[in-house]
Amino acid sequence: MTEGTTPAAEGVDTLSRLEQEGEIAADYLEGLLDIADLDGDIDMDVEADRAAVSIISDSTSRDLQKLVGRDGEVLEALQELTRLAVHRETGDRSRLMLDIAGYRARKRAELTELGTKAAEEAKGTAQPVKLKAMTPFERKVVHDAVAAAGLRSESEGEEPQRCVVVLPV
Repeated sequence: MTEGTTPAAEGVDTLSRLEQEGEIAADYLEGLLDIADLDGDIDMDVEADRAAVSIISDSTSRDLQKLVGRDGEVLEALQELTRLAVHRETGDRSRLMLDIAGYRARKRAELTELGTKAAEEAKGTAQPVKLKAMTPFERKVVHDAVAAAGLRSESEGEEPQRCVVVLPV
C-alpha cells in the first residue's frame, strides 16, 4: 500500500490502472486490425489482477486464426507487442493477457483437463508424471489444475523445453 492511501483506495487505483492498460491495448489492437484489414471486436475485462483483452469476431471467417498462428505462436508475439505498447504509454510493465477468437479459453480448458488427469495418474501410480514442454501460460494453467486436485507440481528444464512434473503425495 502506498503511503497516504487506504486499502480500498489502493484497490480502486489498481483497477483503474488495469482498465487504463486495457484501453491502451484495445486502441493498439484496433489499429492493428485496421492495418491488416481484419474484422474483429475488442472485449476488455480485468481477471486475476491483470487486464484481459480479447479479439472476437461474429463472422465464421478464419481471418482471426491468422492472428493466432500455429500453436498460438502469433498470439504470443502479439501479446508481447501489445504489452510493449502499454509499457510505452504507461511506463509500467504490463501482465496483460490477450486472447484471439477464443483460442486461450479453449486451450485453458484443455490444459485444465490435462493437469487433472496427470494428478489422477500421479495419485494412482504414486510416481511423478512428467508432461511435455509448455509455454509459461500453459504451465501456469496446469499447475493451477494440479493444485486444485490436491497435489503439488513443479517446472523443470530450460526454456523452451521447460515442462511440468506432477508429484505424487
